[in-house]
Amino acid sequence: MKKPKLPPKLAKPLKRAVDLPVWADLGLRLGGAFALVMLVVLLHWIDRDGLKDTHDGTVSFLDVFYFTMISITTTGFGDIAPVSDKSRLIEAVIVTPIRLAVIFIFVGTAYNYFIKHSWESWRMKRIQERLSDHVVVLGFGVSGSQAVQELIARGTDPACIVVVDPSAGRLRHAEQQGCNVLEGDATRDETLAAVRIDAARTILVSAGRDDTSILIVLTARHLAPGVPITVVVRADDNELLARQAGADNVINPVRFTGLLLAGSAEGQHIAEYMSDLASVDGRVQLVERPVHPEEVGKSLDQLATGKGVRIYRGEQCIGFWEPGAKALEPGDVIVEIAVTP
Repeated sequence: MKKPKLPPKLAKPLKRAVDLPVWADLGLRLGGAFALVMLVVLLHWIDRDGLKDTHDGTVSFLDVFYFTMISITTTGFGDIAPVSDKSRLIEAVIVTPIRLAVIFIFVGTAYNYFIKHSWESWRMKRIQERLSDHVVVLGFGVSGSQAVQELIARGTDPACIVVVDPSAGRLRHAEQQGCNVLEGDATRDETLAAVRIDAARTILVSAGRDDTSILIVLTARHLAPGVPITVVVRADDNELLARQAGADNVINPVRFTGLLLAGSAEGQHIAEYMSDLASVDGRVQLVERPVHPEEVGKSLDQLATGKGVRIYRGEQCIGFWEPGAKALEPGDVIVEIAVTP
């Protein structure tokens, strides 16, 4: 069995999920810096006899706090200075590493909340401007994540996949696979517009609930009238509603599972072969493609790329046994069984 291709490690997220809220992360950083400063104040206060104040000769707590701040910020006016060997050793061995740590905390905070934020906003805008012919996956539950894995295994560049989901935890998994991610409600126009859904190659909808999925289809069809939409629904009576909402393909996993179960009752290899056809990891796979110019006029069974099983000619569906399969025509869409490369 062929091993699936590993996705690239680099991701291009539209929005990067974070483990902590912004206020909590900022509070931890500032709290850590304040704790280090207070530690230095305590050390200087304990060793205040090793400090010399050239102003009045007395080192008070205010003097200690003042000396700590100018020392941490490397200002150094020189009015208070360590004079004993012990004080100088404390400054060199303990205070200097703390000073560097505090500086790194403040520099890192400034980078994360100002420089990085501006950079990520600029990069997000650039990615959105360049989004075209991409796959939009609306919902990253069990079905959506499996679809993304299969797309990547079939050779789709993860950078051409955009995943939209309200769960930051799910988006982290999509981001790890190299996909663009956007945390948001896929039923909202602004969310779908942000991922340029009108320029997408195809839209895959799997929200976990039939009513939500159908509402997403309605919204997506309104914004992207010409883009193919595939949706997962689990109730039979919702399939017609999904098609009326604008879905081109409606997949019912419950019904498909029932078909596999019924097929396995007729033979032990039917279900296995159906799974083989559906997955790129199998020996063969179903491929849908337009007819090539050099194939026009030939019969479906003369294909050199695989075993032709069906032709879609406009609204007409033609099986390999029917008279229409004897001569391929321009504009035909072929479904064939091809050997997995």
